[in-house]
Amino acid sequence: MVYLTRREHFNAAHRLYNHKWDEQKNLEVFGKCANKNWHGHNYILYVTIKGIPEIDTGFIMNAKNLSDIIRREVIEKLDHRNLNIDVIETKDILPSTENLCIIIWNMLAPHIPNNLLYKVQLWETETIYAEYYG
Repeated sequence: MVYLTRREHFNAAHRLYNHKWDEQKNLEVFGKCANKNWHGHNYILYVTIKGIPEIDTGFIMNAKNLSDIIRREVIEKLDHRNLNIDVIETKDILPSTENLCIIIWNMLAPHIPNNLLYKVQLWETETIYAEYYG
């Protein structure tokens, strides 16, 4: 089995805030991330596919095609957006890094052929990231 990973990036703002809780509890749980004026991240996204290279091309999947899918299905929808307001897929959930990994997987999976999608890894900062394997 061969694994191929494509790296992309996007910038987005969000607020972690549970409307079922009062302001104090949100601050206790989410800290600065509950800021009512939002905050942003320069996200780094890694999308990994797995498979056996085709005989004729040596590819699992054409990397250019993979990049086009990621850009069309994820980057164009999330880049320079407010995840709490502007993005349909994140309107009804807390847009944590963990939840974003699941959402990004669901955005990509229908468009990557032959069940090749293996992992979505999303870096929120230099010190924290989440991974999702479907």
